[in-house]
Amino acid sequence: MISVYRYILPEVNEQLSFWKSKASSIPNEELRTQALASIATKQFHCQGGAVYATAHLSMRHVLIPLIVAFQSISDYLDNLCDRSTSLDPLDFRQLHQSMLDAIDPEQPLHDYYAYRDEKEDGGYLTALVQQCQASIRQMPSYLQVVDQVKEFVSLYCDLQVYKHIRKDLREAQLHQWWDDHHAKYRQIDWNEFAAATGSTLGMFMLFLAACDPFLTDKQVASIREAYFPYVCGLHILLDYLIDQEEDSEGGDLNFCTYYDSLDMTVERIAFIAQEARSKILFLEHPRFHRMIIEGLLALYLSDPKVNSQHQVKKISKRLMKNSPLTRLFFWINSMYIRTTS
Repeated sequence: MISVYRYILPEVNEQLSFWKSKASSIPNEELRTQALASIATKQFHCQGGAVYATAHLSMRHVLIPLIVAFQSISDYLDNLCDRSTSLDPLDFRQLHQSMLDAIDPEQPLHDYYAYRDEKEDGGYLTALVQQCQASIRQMPSYLQVVDQVKEFVSLYCDLQVYKHIRKDLREAQLHQWWDDHHAKYRQIDWNEFAAATGSTLGMFMLFLAACDPFLTDKQVASIREAYFPYVCGLHILLDYLIDQEEDSEGGDLNFCTYYDSLDMTVERIAFIAQEARSKILFLEHPRFHRMIIEGLLALYLSDPKVNSQHQVKKISKRLMKNSPLTRLFFWINSMYIRTTS
């Protein structure tokens, strides 16, 4: 946490200030509004993601700009799709081509706004893509992780398309998608798989791994096994857990609402957390990954939104019962960072 306060948060804020300045110059009012809103309301995504740079501080000049730019693409596109003037899956797919381009330094840029009316962003999205590509070129072992990164990003893009289309079509599309994948993930259900695909943490962990010039295929396989679906699933299920009231009001899909009861919600999130804790024991530096897991629980369950939702508050108390000191430590830090950001 000393490294987070000394290096990570100031450098993330510096990057966000740069992108905020770029976003302020977007000519189209709708695109400008959504870009600025994504930075203003979701900066903690970049702060949390950049924690991975603490594990390789000498490469933070590569990791922090990459993580902030990549997460900013994700958050911006999420806003564009959530508050969209379009329900066209072709539009959503084309917008998210930017994420696939961002992780491939050899990939040419595309017209990401080809299927929507709002087009003039002053080069904002392409600048974010180019920053990601430039950072990736500096990673000594990116070729070792590129296939796995592409798989994670492709699944993420699929989710963003299926969950933002017309309400009467999205569940059927998500179930059909699950049919293509469920044979590999028999311990989880469709909503938990979908949640796991919505996390960027697996990608960030692979970015970190790519900074190791001696990275092996076995290490990459172990990262995949731990992060998908368990660490990633925990991340997004907690996010959906605290957003239930907000999503209900907005008519947005929420994967926690598919559990039959409060008891089932607690049982499944606790199961996924425990599986994540078990799988990270096979990774290099398991204590770092345990910090990520306990930090996720603390970050989300200390969110002010929890207190206004009676059922969520009860779930939070049960998940935090008998909390280890590390989680309580991150709880306190999470609350402090919120008040100072």
